[in-house]
Amino acid sequence: MKVEQISVFLENKSGRLADVTKVLAEAGINLRALSLADTADFGILRLIVNDIEKAKQVLKDNSFTVGRTEVVAVEVEDKPGGMAKILGVLDKGGINVEYMYAFVQKSGEHAIIIFRFDALDEAIDVLSNAGIRILKGEEVLSL
Repeated sequence: MKVEQISVFLENKSGRLADVTKVLAEAGINLRALSLADTADFGILRLIVNDIEKAKQVLKDNSFTVGRTEVVAVEVEDKPGGMAKILGVLDKGGINVEYMYAFVQKSGEHAIIIFRFDALDEAIDVLSNAGIRILKGEEVLSL
């Protein structure tokens, strides 16, 4: 029920994001989801990819600083209130969201929200007990 994500720490300067995507493309790595956050000095690129081991190695070989974390992928209805429902369940369960990002495959069906929680296993229990569909890593990669 957990999905592996890689985080790439980037200098906050022109071309660094392009460098990452070029390196991954040349290695045949497919990006399934991504999020980019920045501060004044650096950015954090979070990626879900089709081959995490290869991506991590290729990035390290090209002098990028790479980390690995576990996140949770949740299916949410792609309609008004879909996100509010999920966040309400988490709030009732006392679960803190560290960060999240989302993507939609086909508008009007379902969206996928990638969550990072401070209490990952507790969050999975709260979501599961509320009947919310949590995707396995392979499911996210096959979308």
